[in-house]
Amino acid sequence: MPVSPRRATLATVAASAGVSVATVSKVLNGRSDVAPATRSLVESLLREHDYIASSPRRGEAVATDTVEVQFDNDLNGYSTEIFQGVVAAGAELGVGVVVSVRKSIDHPAMWARELVASGRRALIWVTCWELTTRQLTALSRVQMPLVVIDPLNLPHRQVTSIGSTNFAGGLAATQHLLALGHRRIAYIGGPATATCNQARLHGYRAAMESEGVHVPREYMRFGHFRYQDGLEHGAAMLALPEPPTAIFVGCDESALGVMEAARARGLRIPEDLSIVGFDDTQIARMASPPLTTVRQPLREMGGVALRTALRLAAGEKIDSHHVELATELIVRSSTADVRCAEH
Repeated sequence: MPVSPRRATLATVAASAGVSVATVSKVLNGRSDVAPATRSLVESLLREHDYIASSPRRGEAVATDTVEVQFDNDLNGYSTEIFQGVVAAGAELGVGVVVSVRKSIDHPAMWARELVASGRRALIWVTCWELTTRQLTALSRVQMPLVVIDPLNLPHRQVTSIGSTNFAGGLAATQHLLALGHRRIAYIGGPATATCNQARLHGYRAAMESEGVHVPREYMRFGHFRYQDGLEHGAAMLALPEPPTAIFVGCDESALGVMEAARARGLRIPEDLSIVGFDDTQIARMASPPLTTVRQPLREMGGVALRTALRLAAGEKIDSHHVELATELIVRSSTADVRCAEH
């Protein structure tokens, strides 16, 4: 990424604002003893000068290496599993882990500078947003290593990401339902353009096509990986003139929404409708009946993300910019032979 030949300093910003260097430093460190108008002016000039805070040189001793795990939404079963994996790996390696929830990034340059000023060695990002060039450029300019968990998109081949074998998981889920005799099998997924959703959908379609089963357009619906989406899309599918006898759902949380939609119509699971989820979070085991699902190794993904982030921070080369860990079908009580539904 191109950078300015001369790097702005605190003195540069202070001179532009007509304040002392100490005042600019207070703004950077979030001190409260700065007048609101002065703070606003200094923050504006920091952005204008594209100020980048100094970071510790490689090899300098620091009290504790700290990695930030950032989520773009409230924590749920999926994100909690990943975070626990990061924390466990951090404890093993003696690395501090900080969690943050940031639902929007309006000023990417300021966001990146804040990470550096806070002493973060690297960033692990669990996001349902599309990564933008501005965000990636901001991180690159401050030399902040980034590892993304199951990104919505991969805008640059050099973005390091950790995921799972989503295609194989979608294939296994659908093959399981086909083996039980189901042919009217629907798919409810996340955002249509999401990389992980597309891979799960392709696995579903590949299994159906290999058995010569036609998939009606109304048997595929997309939204977000949330309970409410499962509830709404499940209700719409079950209201079709010829509803599915089985539904493969792109995440456990949405699968529970489909379960509730089925119960609202007086349907029994799995006697009247078989359901398969994806993730194998705690809610899959606590569901009634317990949910058949595709296990993503979420804790392992978190651990791999942390170790990869530290390698990037140390300037080491990594073997691959995208790593996929194996999925596994976990069969529980939410699926049954199609003859149950037919009787």
